[in-house]
Amino acid sequence: MQPDLLTLLSPKNIVIFVIILTRISGLIMSAPLFSTYPIPAQVKIWFIAIVSFILFPIVSATTGFNVPMSVPELIVFLLREFAIGFIIGFVANFIFSAVQMGGEFISMQIGLSMSQVLDPITGNNLQIVSQFYLLVTTMVFIALNAHQWLFHALYQSYKTFPPGIDFVFTPPMVSQVLHMSAEMFAISISVILPIFCVMFVSEVLMGFMSKMMPQMNIFMVAIPLKVYVGFVLILMFLSPTVTYLVNIIEAYLKNLLEIFV
Repeated sequence: MQPDLLTLLSPKNIVIFVIILTRISGLIMSAPLFSTYPIPAQVKIWFIAIVSFILFPIVSATTGFNVPMSVPELIVFLLREFAIGFIIGFVANFIFSAVQMGGEFISMQIGLSMSQVLDPITGNNLQIVSQFYLLVTTMVFIALNAHQWLFHALYQSYKTFPPGIDFVFTPPMVSQVLHMSAEMFAISISVILPIFCVMFVSEVLMGFMSKMMPQMNIFMVAIPLKVYVGFVLILMFLSPTVTYLVNIIEAYLKNLLEIFV
């Protein structure tokens, strides 16, 4: 057993394992769910190590590259690997950023922008409506097994971009990433558009009422009414919103595979 152990712990295998671990670390640091605030750092480290052990025999058998012979060259290798994994998770996180943006618009529209809670994803303050939409998106993400898509994209990326220093950001890749990031605004508006339109009409009606009945304190009536109407609309459009999120997440994951596979 001693020769096998020495072969397993050879300098080349150690370098390959560190390179695999670095790419997975970049994915975990930026991917949805895995980069969430409440997950302890120890759990993330052990998870990265376990996934690296699983991928090590597959990657080492299918990819061949020259082991870096100097520390600067190894640093370039590690930076490249971390960037690839980070970009995969970063692009997948666009959906959650778009939903969060739409929730903030709704919070301002119904008058709940002052109420803030702690966001478990980033650890920052976040409007409660944004938090609700993020939780809904998270449940849809898990129900679609989208986390498995991310690791599939990571595994396939070793075939498209094997370990080495020949990786470059091609113009089509950069263009597609920018296009997907620009779609965040369209997604955020699409999620809240029905609610926003109804709330806009209610604002107009409140304005007519204030002109027709000046003696009525429309301000005191509008604040609770907007909150009640807003929550009712959110519940009414929850099912179409989930259906829309399912289609968007599936389309985003397919585009993600096209970029890195």
